[in-house]
Amino acid sequence: MDRQGKMPLELLAELEEVLGIESYPMNWPIGMGKELAGLYDRYHRVIEQYRSEEDERFLPLGEDGDLKEAHAIQKSLYYDQALEEIMLLDEAGNDFSRERIIAGEQTPVFFGSALTNFGVETFLRTFVDFAPAPSSHESNEGVIEADNPKFSGFIFKIQANMNPAHRDRIAFIRICSGEFERGMNVTLTRTGKSMKLANSTQFMADDRETVNRAVAGDIIGLYDTGNYQIGDTITNGSKKLEFEKLPQFTPELFMRVYAKNVMKQKHFHKGVEQLVQEGAIQLFKTWRTEEYIIGAVGQLQFEVFEHRMRGEYNSEIRMEPIGKKIARWVKEEDADEKLSTARSMLVKDRFDQPLFLFENEFAINWFNDKNPDIELTSLL
Repeated sequence: MDRQGKMPLELLAELEEVLGIESYPMNWPIGMGKELAGLYDRYHRVIEQYRSEEDERFLPLGEDGDLKEAHAIQKSLYYDQALEEIMLLDEAGNDFSRERIIAGEQTPVFFGSALTNFGVETFLRTFVDFAPAPSSHESNEGVIEADNPKFSGFIFKIQANMNPAHRDRIAFIRICSGEFERGMNVTLTRTGKSMKLANSTQFMADDRETVNRAVAGDIIGLYDTGNYQIGDTITNGSKKLEFEKLPQFTPELFMRVYAKNVMKQKHFHKGVEQLVQEGAIQLFKTWRTEEYIIGAVGQLQFEVFEHRMRGEYNSEIRMEPIGKKIARWVKEEDADEKLSTARSMLVKDRFDQPLFLFENEFAINWFNDKNPDIELTSLL
């Protein structure tokens, strides 16, 4: 709020329209940009002054919603405007509901400035009050409760080059049950391989610290040498336990990708492999020549991919758009190169599973009419 932008009421309306969720502003700005004077904290019933001494930072509110004691901030035109908007929110806005927040039907909204560290402390303290307790998770062996004594968790993110100087790679795991202790032995369910979790870390902005103990609900980073994949289950209980698969969206935009410098093919292939494992983009290969085709949901993913290939893997790439396609997977026994046409390109994904990239819905309907016995499936 220390910069000019959309009015708060406009932001709330846009949030509710785009995300389809109720909003409840926990605080409200008094002024904006250079005229920012403070925040009217509806939840804690105080006014937090902007750029003030610590002992004068918070001003208590009375039962009528105004300050208990007279203060210079009341002389600001923006103060009166804020009170009017607060009255409007009280009369016509959504009622505060802790139950709806926990159910994901209402979201608390906080105004402030991360750049000047204004309102951040209040947000973090309130977040702790409302953060939900660790929940149960579905698995192939039924519901796994958070208080289950056996350790279990799943990999939901992989990030390479978090420290460019060391080219490290971190797999982030959400602990679902039990207790993590550094050095413990676990099983990676996908491979059945036993592993010792000796290197574990947590992050706060740019700071890292070694984690010796963590419990259900915590997120920790495990140093990875290529053992993990997104969605992997790790446990010291049942060696067959697998949590539900994480959703993966079917890409809609596709590009052929090549290394500009053929002498740096090793950098190129390593970069593509690691970024695909992260889930940054999805990789496909032409059926016979195995040329790389990358798929994404939005254009920004291609731009990020190109930037990271150049900056992290020293690999300049060339991308050729092949347009918007509709990806549909088929069974291996149905993968016939004779069915591949200009409107339905046969390719394979990173796991060598066959699929067709269709030009449009018409091409899919034509394919179904000609091949009624072949089942087409999508990721989501």
